[in-house]
Amino acid sequence: MPAVRIQRLILHKLLSLPAPVLRLMSGGGVVYQGGRTLDPAFQFLAAQARSQPSITAMSPPEARRANRGALAVLTADREPEVRTEALTIDGPEGPIPARAYRPENQDPHVPLLVFAHFGGGVIGDLDTSEAFCSILARVARCPVLSVDYRLAPEHRFPAGLEDVLFAYRWGRDNARRFGAPEGIAAVGGDSMGGNFAAVVCQELRSAGEPQPSLQLLVYPCVDVACQSASMTTYAEAFPLSRAMMDWFMGHYLGPKDSPDDPRLSPLRAKDLRGLAPAVVVTAGFDPLLDQGEAYARRLREAGVPTVYRCYDRLAHGFTAFTGAVRCADVACREIAGLVREGLEGRIA
Repeated sequence: MPAVRIQRLILHKLLSLPAPVLRLMSGGGVVYQGGRTLDPAFQFLAAQARSQPSITAMSPPEARRANRGALAVLTADREPEVRTEALTIDGPEGPIPARAYRPENQDPHVPLLVFAHFGGGVIGDLDTSEAFCSILARVARCPVLSVDYRLAPEHRFPAGLEDVLFAYRWGRDNARRFGAPEGIAAVGGDSMGGNFAAVVCQELRSAGEPQPSLQLLVYPCVDVACQSASMTTYAEAFPLSRAMMDWFMGHYLGPKDSPDDPRLSPLRAKDLRGLAPAVVVTAGFDPLLDQGEAYARRLREAGVPTVYRCYDRLAHGFTAFTGAVRCADVACREIAGLVREGLEGRIA
């Protein structure tokens, strides 16, 4: 049995222990912050992580390797009945690797969803969102196109954003290749991928192009210099801390980039009217909690049909914890159900 399989099996057995035992093994009682109680499985994983080096002490290549190794144990396998296709999009700055997910029960009337993974613009790859993209495809019955955009600091802002915007347009215009209606698509992402998805909608509006059928923003980073209360309350949260956000932005931003630029901080855009219907999701134990909630509120105030969900017991990055934390897997399937409703035009 491969080493990763053994590690997964051991972790699964540990996380199957009763909640009081997990909390005891984590070094204490219930973790209660900001009016929320952390899931005991996340609490256990956070306690284990404290003995490991932080990515803030690593170079970006080292952080990418560490992230890849951790997710191999924490995330679930791809959903059954979902097939994948590796492809390359010919972008203006070079090839953009991508991976398409198509469920066996695909609805030919449902648009393609173009998706960008998390990672602060610095880490992550197509495997980062493998499990979640396959859940989206299977539950929402739509094809999903996952984009492997360029990463900083080798390619700082706006390189990754430009890749996702180009990939969205390519997917929209070539959706028939994936069995979806041509000329329309949805866009989504988690964390920095959520930032890209939000900015794509704003950029399309500025260009006079039709809006996506839906924008899916999962614990999005929509204000890169946010100083809200959650940045303090959950400053030491796992797996994303305030120090890690600073590390990401230190690599992602150039010396002349301003957080006031809506292409960096879409929450700072003056007008959100006319944007695509939205599903906005946040995690309770997350420094980015307040900004995601604020973006959902501003979308609603601007007349944009918006569904907002906060998973109070979960932490940032939970879409990659589907193989370890049961309620993370449940949450991902609920989100995919919301996407299905959104793609059917049932968001009011």
